[in-house]
Amino acid sequence: MCILLIFMISVPLYAKDGKSNPKEPGVYVETDKGIKRLLPNIVFNGQESVHIESNNPARFLLKDVKYFVFFGKYGLDALTINPMVFMGPSPLGKLRFAFGIPIDFEIKQIGTDLHTVKPKGLLGRGYYSLLINDTAWDFIID
Repeated sequence: MCILLIFMISVPLYAKDGKSNPKEPGVYVETDKGIKRLLPNIVFNGQESVHIESNNPARFLLKDVKYFVFFGKYGLDALTINPMVFMGPSPLGKLRFAFGIPIDFEIKQIGTDLHTVKPKGLLGRGYYSLLINDTAWDFIID
C-alpha cells in the first residue's frame, strides 16, 4: 500500500518538473501541469493569402506556457511560430486567420525524435500557430 501511495505522489511531481515525455507522436505544450497535446489544423492557400479557419483551438493561461514539444518525425527546418491576424469570415461563416510575422525561437534536440521549441522572446496573450508546410497547430494564450 505504501509503494502504491509513493508512486501516486511521485508521478505528478515528475510531470511538474518539465520532465514528462509524450507517449504518442504529436505536438505538445509544456505547462506547469504537464504536457497538453495540440491538434493540427489545415492551411488553406487562397487567392488572397495563406490562412487557416479557426476550429476551437486549445486555450492556455499566459503563466502556464513554458515551451513546445515535438515528438515524431517533423521537418523542423521549415517550422515557424506566427501570431494569427484576423482576416474575416469565410463564405461559410467560419473565422479565417492569416499568419503574421514569424517569431524567433530555438530548438533543442532531447532524443531521437523528441525536440523542444522555445520562443526567444516572451509570448503575449493572443492567437498563435506553429506552422510546418501545410499543417498548423493553433492555440490561444489567455
